[in-house]
Amino acid sequence: MNGTAVVGAQWGDEGKGKIIDYFAGQADVVVRSQGGNNAGHTVVHNAETYKLHLMPSGILYSGTHCLIGAGVVLDPRDLCGEINGLKARGVSVDNLRIDYRAHIVTPFHTEIDKLSELSKGESKIGTTGRGIGPCYVDKYDRIGIRFYDLIHPEIFKEKLHLLANAKNAVITKIYGGIPLDAEKIIAEYTEYAAQLAEYADDVSVLTYNSLKSDKKVLFEGAQAALLDIDFGTYPYVTSSHPLSAGSALGAGVGPNALSTIVGVAKAYTTRVGMGPFPTELDNEQGDIIRKNGAEFGTTTGRPRRTGYFDAVIVRYATRVNGITHLAINKLDVLKNTGDLKICTAYKTDNGAIIHDFPADIAELAKCSPVYEIFDGFKEDIGNAKVFSDLPDTCQKYLTRIGELCGAPVKYIGNGAARDKLIIN
Repeated sequence: MNGTAVVGAQWGDEGKGKIIDYFAGQADVVVRSQGGNNAGHTVVHNAETYKLHLMPSGILYSGTHCLIGAGVVLDPRDLCGEINGLKARGVSVDNLRIDYRAHIVTPFHTEIDKLSELSKGESKIGTTGRGIGPCYVDKYDRIGIRFYDLIHPEIFKEKLHLLANAKNAVITKIYGGIPLDAEKIIAEYTEYAAQLAEYADDVSVLTYNSLKSDKKVLFEGAQAALLDIDFGTYPYVTSSHPLSAGSALGAGVGPNALSTIVGVAKAYTTRVGMGPFPTELDNEQGDIIRKNGAEFGTTTGRPRRTGYFDAVIVRYATRVNGITHLAINKLDVLKNTGDLKICTAYKTDNGAIIHDFPADIAELAKCSPVYEIFDGFKEDIGNAKVFSDLPDTCQKYLTRIGELCGAPVKYIGNGAARDKLIIN
């Protein structure tokens, strides 16, 4: 089957939007299969910048069908805002379809998310406060509200009242917060339902039929391997499966749907939120990379932590995703930043050298990076069209990344614009 998955190979924010946009231009169908509006893709398309959160990036191509799968948790307020914003800019959303099974984020979820994070104090996780985790909790507790329920007013009203009774008790009795008005939420969400009902469909069927018809299907990833609920740096993770397997599962097709899996990483490493970060540069050099790379969250605006490229992480991501090719973004950001370093292994607190990513963050927190050092570069690489146009030090750096991570570097981002992409 002709399916391509684009997944994050670090802690997210790797510039997946750029790579997704490249593939979306060739795809017949783009499927968003997990996560929610806690993620964001910044796409530069036809010299205009779009910041998308729930909307599949294929929406910028008029002939591409865009599907939101059952694995997504959907905030209808946010999606309606995106739809209206795109329409105002002349972008059609007629090809959008939403799976009946996708779960709905409500104000109860966002309120509990914020209160829970606040209650943790210094042990906070660093959640975006968008209600994603609490919505997934309700999904697995089998009390969630799905898109099918939302667009059937009587069902939605009944389920929202049941949810309100349970969640207001949590808000008031556990966190000491103020209860939310269920009737006000019902009125607001009924308006969203009226706007979104026309997009309801069975995304599993649409995706499967497209694959069987040999159409090009792109599975658009959100977040990244190190944020996976099982294989990420738990508990500093998201609440879903950003791995390639989650792409197929969230869309409702089998894993054999994926023939190509592209892992996206930056030429350095960043992360948002709390948790161990072995190659972190908590110094002036880290600040320079942050400034040059505009490393601030698409959804939250939070400054990202920055560090050297960590091949241990990306090698791990290659294994758990089955990555076939790597895309390395923002190589241009490293111009004039001094020597380039790649973390090839970790040194534990007892002096042992390990090459596999630890299973627990308590062990990761004890690790320090082992580096290979490369000469930096001062040349402007923005006009490079092919791999051989890059300075020798860049070529050596990227080649070594592919060797260490277990997948060849095929795509190289050398600028923010869509056409600033070298195909190796």
